[in-house]
Amino acid sequence: MEREITEPVDLCLPNGRLHPDAVGWSRTPLHRANLRGWGRAKRWEYWGVVTPRLCLGVVASSLDYAGVCSVWVLDRETGRTWSHEEVPPLARGVSLPDRVGGHALVEAGRLRIELDGSAVRASAPQIEVDLTVGAGGECLGVVAPWSSRRFQYTVKDVARPATGRVTLDGTAYDVAEGWAVLDHGRGKWPYSITWNWAAGSSERVGVTLGGKWTDGTGSTENALFVDGRAHKISEDLVWEYDRADWRRPWRIHGPRLDATVTPFHERADRTNLGIVANETHQCFGHWSGWAATDDGERVSLDGLVGWAEEARNRW
Repeated sequence: MEREITEPVDLCLPNGRLHPDAVGWSRTPLHRANLRGWGRAKRWEYWGVVTPRLCLGVVASSLDYAGVCSVWVLDRETGRTWSHEEVPPLARGVSLPDRVGGHALVEAGRLRIELDGSAVRASAPQIEVDLTVGAGGECLGVVAPWSSRRFQYTVKDVARPATGRVTLDGTAYDVAEGWAVLDHGRGKWPYSITWNWAAGSSERVGVTLGGKWTDGTGSTENALFVDGRAHKISEDLVWEYDRADWRRPWRIHGPRLDATVTPFHERADRTNLGIVANETHQCFGHWSGWAATDDGERVSLDGLVGWAEEARNRW
């Protein structure tokens, strides 16, 4: 079983290595990401939002040698997408906090992003996002250790109500009912890594599931949320999906969960600069199945909306 952390702790020792007391999981953000050194540090804030009409993603990130920042929107009715990305060298114009909920700011090229614990704002050609994110319940904070020099702290905060406005090509779309998910990441990563991540949200139930990148670390990023309460799932899960047809259903299962995500849209991003490369397939869809609480009660996942993804990085 993973150790539950209940007191604030620094992620790193003064020499920049992983603090042993930081390894574990928490129900609230308790880690201070005091990363030291340069070259392998990865920092990001990702907000994903799903509404009855739109899906959107906002990324503010620093890879030390560059920032990778973007905004992406899908109109679910028409299938049209809008996107804009900036990659400022040395992450110039990218400011990220060392704690969840702090102020993040991107001012790079024609992209401006401003984030905090309750607001998601982005401005780019043809795209304006101004959303307010309501309070959720408990979240999931996890530190996964590959070694004392390579480690990741992630916070997954799902099922956050989102309201506001998104403007696309001058047409405003009011968001009266949406669900937001935060992925807060800070760590020192290996050069080559693959991960799976899935998230789903509804009014009462949320879920976040991960795979591949945590294998062998003794940690997982798996949890069920019911009425704001986190139920940690420490078992590794089996992911089944078709890499030749990403739109086929994704099945994720284990002793306490059997879930399926049936996609309605695939977002594919590919970058290959030789030494640096990325391929991500993020499939937005509807959830079905069940997951079990800490006391064994099976909770239906039918009706959740969200996504499942695979990302392969050389970075």
